[in-house]
Amino acid sequence: MNKKLSQRIDWMITLLPFLLILALCLTFFTAPEASGAALNAIRSFLGEEFGWYYLLIGLGIFLLTLYLAFSRFGPIRLGGDRPQYSFFQWGSMMFTAGLAADILFYSLCEWMTYATDVHVRSLGDPQDWAGSFSLFHWGPVPWGFYLALSVAFAFMIHVRKRNKQKYSEACRALLKQHTDGIPGRLIDLIAVFALIAGTATTFAVSAPLLSGAISAIFSVKDSTALTIAILLFICVVYTVCAYFGIHGISIMAASCTWLFFALLLYVLFLGGMPRYILETGLSSIGNVAQNFISLCTYTDPLRKTGFAQNTTIFYWAYWMVWCVATPFFIGSISRGRTIREVILGGYAAGLLGTWVSFIVLGNYGLGLQMFGKIDLLGMYAESGNLYETILTILRTLPGYRFVLILLVLAMIAFYATSFDSIAVVASAYSYREMSSDEEPDRRLKLFWSILLILLPIALLFSESSMANLQTVSIIAAFPIGFIMILILASFFRDASDYLKEQEQEGNAKEH
Repeated sequence: MNKKLSQRIDWMITLLPFLLILALCLTFFTAPEASGAALNAIRSFLGEEFGWYYLLIGLGIFLLTLYLAFSRFGPIRLGGDRPQYSFFQWGSMMFTAGLAADILFYSLCEWMTYATDVHVRSLGDPQDWAGSFSLFHWGPVPWGFYLALSVAFAFMIHVRKRNKQKYSEACRALLKQHTDGIPGRLIDLIAVFALIAGTATTFAVSAPLLSGAISAIFSVKDSTALTIAILLFICVVYTVCAYFGIHGISIMAASCTWLFFALLLYVLFLGGMPRYILETGLSSIGNVAQNFISLCTYTDPLRKTGFAQNTTIFYWAYWMVWCVATPFFIGSISRGRTIREVILGGYAAGLLGTWVSFIVLGNYGLGLQMFGKIDLLGMYAESGNLYETILTILRTLPGYRFVLILLVLAMIAFYATSFDSIAVVASAYSYREMSSDEEPDRRLKLFWSILLILLPIALLFSESSMANLQTVSIIAAFPIGFIMILILASFFRDASDYLKEQEQEGNAKEH
């Protein structure tokens, strides 16, 4: 890096969180049992004693997005005269950047975890509830996290044209001069720490499925070496795309979207159960709509099953950690749209992609179980291996090798697009100051692209360490929740001032 670039980089915010993550990894390797016990104790404490906190933030922010869309703030245009991207380009980048390949893994198997859960079974037939909980946990509340912060960041970047693209800068209307002091630095350190921890563990969920699918396609042995080779290939793909900036990400996002829907259409029409899949999906949507408030506020106060702590609270916390990067990216590509368009369009694009995935892929597997074609729940109960059970589901489809190829390509594209956007956001975060229309230096994007893949590769050698780091991500969501509230409160103050300024300018012109 040349001297000019090195002087623009905020080295403490860039390197200190990464060094902390490495220190934690070293601790996990040298004292796995003690560190794991300590982290699980903290995570259990937060879930047991402060589960209501995560649930209130989830419901509150969702309701806040609806207020934003239909209030006096809704017509505020986030810079420019017209949208920078078409709705398809914008929606596909937002959808693919916010979910990674986890969406495909969970769509295929999550219904099984609900169908065997004691709490879900107590509510009624798994046919009615297994799919409903998937739509709830990947529905309006988590997308509300993304969209509320996206509006705040887009307003900061495109309307106020702030020269710092960081969490702390979004709090300036409240923190004032303290934004540049210790409170602001602490906010940014927590944010980058959560970003690295969250992205380092996202491969933990889906990488084994990707590796198993490639193993089945090419009849090669599934191994750690194969998984590492896959991760390195993905790194090359998303590094190239990130290197070419938003244009490269846009192309990858569009490719990912087409591959994704090609896979869904193949399963829907060639799987032999289109009527069942669609009708079960429609029933699940109705079930979520009818029970939405009770689902959002269920805490299991007597701790009969621990369902709320192990599922809803877990999901909300994990989405909150991802809010460090994804809303910045959505905000950056939303120039020219109004707040109302970002929120309503965001829900439309996000829920369309997410819910269609769970309805088609999840209900196909559920249908195999309900019609007695194959005992997937028995297989899962016996082996405890979700990845092998998923491959069994896919083998029931005609031309299953082609299906596996589609799955692999879609997963790689999802990973590449997600990490493209994260690398761009992290690179922008590393600058002390950066204008709203400036892209990060390509060398810095290359640095972050490589950095984001190193921890997942290192952690492949220790499953306990991966689980521990995922727990760190969940714990990191606790302070992130307070910061999110601070950002939104700051946005409301800043947006109110902006509307007053616009009104005064209008009155001045009339006179």
